[in-house]
Amino acid sequence: MARARILRQVELVEKVLAYDPDADEDLLNRAYVFSLKAHGAQKRASGDPYFSHPVEVAGILAGMKLDDKTIATGLLHDTLEDTVATPKELESAFGGDVLRLVDGVTKLSRIEQQSDRTRQAENFRKLLLAMSNDIRVLLVKLADRLHNMRTLHYIATPEKRKRIAKETMEIYVPLADRIGMQQIKEELEDLAFAELNGDARASIITRLEQLRSEGGSLTERISDRIKRTLAEQGLDAWVSGREKRPFSIWEKMQRKNIPFEQLSDIIAFRIVVRDIGACYQALGIVHNTWPSVPGRFKDYISTPKQNGYRSLHTTVIGPENKRIEIQIRTQDMHEVADLGVAAHWQYKQPGEKGNAPDAEAKQYRWLRELLEILEQTSDPEEFLEHTKLNMFQDQVFCFSPKGDLIALPRDATVVDFAYAVHSDIGDTAVGAKVNGRVVPLRTVLRNGDQVEILRSKVPAPNPSWLNFVKSGRAKSCINRFIRQQQRGQYIELGRAILNKTFKDHDHQVSEKGMEIAAKALKLRGADDVYVGVGDGTLTPRSVLHLVFPGEKEKDREADRLPVTQKVSKPLDQNRTSGGGIPIRGLIPGMAMHFAGCCHPLPGDRIVGIVTTGKGVTIHTIDCESLGQFADQPERWLDLAWDAPQDGEKDSQAHTGRVVLMVTNEPGSLSALSTVIAKHKGNITNLKITNRTQEFFEMFVDVEVRDVKHLTNIIAALRATPNIHSVERARG
Repeated sequence: MARARILRQVELVEKVLAYDPDADEDLLNRAYVFSLKAHGAQKRASGDPYFSHPVEVAGILAGMKLDDKTIATGLLHDTLEDTVATPKELESAFGGDVLRLVDGVTKLSRIEQQSDRTRQAENFRKLLLAMSNDIRVLLVKLADRLHNMRTLHYIATPEKRKRIAKETMEIYVPLADRIGMQQIKEELEDLAFAELNGDARASIITRLEQLRSEGGSLTERISDRIKRTLAEQGLDAWVSGREKRPFSIWEKMQRKNIPFEQLSDIIAFRIVVRDIGACYQALGIVHNTWPSVPGRFKDYISTPKQNGYRSLHTTVIGPENKRIEIQIRTQDMHEVADLGVAAHWQYKQPGEKGNAPDAEAKQYRWLRELLEILEQTSDPEEFLEHTKLNMFQDQVFCFSPKGDLIALPRDATVVDFAYAVHSDIGDTAVGAKVNGRVVPLRTVLRNGDQVEILRSKVPAPNPSWLNFVKSGRAKSCINRFIRQQQRGQYIELGRAILNKTFKDHDHQVSEKGMEIAAKALKLRGADDVYVGVGDGTLTPRSVLHLVFPGEKEKDREADRLPVTQKVSKPLDQNRTSGGGIPIRGLIPGMAMHFAGCCHPLPGDRIVGIVTTGKGVTIHTIDCESLGQFADQPERWLDLAWDAPQDGEKDSQAHTGRVVLMVTNEPGSLSALSTVIAKHKGNITNLKITNRTQEFFEMFVDVEVRDVKHLTNIIAALRATPNIHSVERARG
């Protein structure tokens, strides 16, 4: 097998000096020699010297016309990871900036992780933090990945090739897209596509070749015709046509579920003109000459993409009656479209004029959002998932009441918008107006919508929002709130359970005792003990035995008592005074859950069943489903409703379920809902379970304050002529 030719030292230096005559030639020469010596006799899977890889990476970076320190980083990027070179050596030889860049690119290969997935997530976290300080870290990383993908076929193990290709598609392609590096993005996509679905790619390439042979010089003919048409109107322009990449074609076929033959915009034509005014002039000429396709015009000049991409897109039935896509842009826009941030890297250099601060802020807003997700997410794999959500989706653009433009993923909802503006706004959202009309929070937004968020004073994200939000930022913020609330409730519940357990054994809970238990259990402190008891991973008696070992024998006697003797003590119907554990501030789905079988209400006698890792499920004392726990006394908790303090009102609504038999005649359901509404109840669910010629049987869920409230509603329903019978549901 022929070896790849390695770019020589003088060739690389001359390539850099050609676009940057002030580059530090000595730095480049020293980096080249250092890397050559450091990698020594190391070989790549292809059999080539390992040194060929960093040189090729440096060559790719030079092709982007990047600065000398970035080129040096490309030469040195694997020295810390794969050679005996130390950070101190690099800093001494090349300075702190180059060391920082090299370290940002270096993987966490020396740290043991639990799995490949976790290692990938940790590497990505480190890359994100490094590139947030200096975007050049990402440019080097993309060049590194591009050369690795170009030589992927040399890796012998199919599983490893597929893993690398999948990682490229999931992480590096969207990252390249986010900084506008279209050329690198498309090549990475195509190289990964070749590995992940080689048969599909080969099929598309074959069809493209057939198309070229049938159409002859179609692309050239259409390009010449467009250029002549523009010239006739006095507009000088550069026009070119380019086939879409195989992956882009395949992706569109999958998205629209159509065969190759039905694709009409396989070739895209670009018109490059002198300035923005000429862009709109060219658009007018094109639309005046050929009929445009409705719904296919996009103005990315007035509303640029997040990655800084600017262009006019339109589709027309063009020359030779062919449906073609046309992109119109200036030369500067054209360079940014291909090279993204690398195209205007010079603004970062000392002495150069920077971009407008607001433009730069918008371009890197996505990076700040990823950093916020990083701060809010403790689990690396969860972070990776949320990050993919942020990077991988098409966008919809909406406006705040002040006219600020907010970019969101496709199918984003009002809640996604609220969190995109600010996490505090998302946490306190209770409603919204879209284009002046009040809508539900789960409403999917469309391009151009103006959104106003209605807020409460108290943060209260609903866990159910996770079922419909689309952005990684919204998901991470909601999960963070749930974790904080859940931990607080577990601490409160665990403390109450331990207070009750210790009191039953004539002891008191003390911080000193909890520290003893925490030390024995190898936990961080007392709060972790409370959390363990609250979520069911620790039993209260096991904690009692750690603090007071003498109680173990006494509990053996207590275990011989029937379960009902432990949990069916008479409970105060209002406020407990040492009988059951008081419950308060319940948020469904967190530390405590209301059982769906019996729908307990304030005023019912209640017990709790502990489920490991999920907290406590509350049942009425006479619930039939409790029988299945009769032989598990350690899971039972004696609970009581905690009545509001004097002057306070219980603002929480509770769901009671009733079973009704209603006459099958007009007006019956109207009478039912009228009676419930008249008595301040709110129907949340209704289901007809049986229908005959004379009657409907149904169950109805009603929001009420307590048992007394539900009893009053039942009494009123029984007095209604259309209702034959009504009972509270018990199963």
